[in-house]
Amino acid sequence: MSSSLKARVREKLLRQLAENGGHPVEEFEGDDPRLVAMDGDLAALDEVADDDPLVEELAAKYWVP
Repeated sequence: MSSSLKARVREKLLRQLAENGGHPVEEFEGDDPRLVAMDGDLAALDEVADDDPLVEELAAKYWVP
């Protein structure tokens, strides 16, 4: 794969959010903790560099090869 790990993690998070009702979380009725956590992880991912340890942590959490 030619895309970076960070890009693959971001793509997976966006796909999971879309499959579970869309994005952003503010549009959901109710407070599904899983969706809130995914949205928070996506926001955190967007704030870090490609080589930040958080990228690897989120890749493991969301099973991104």
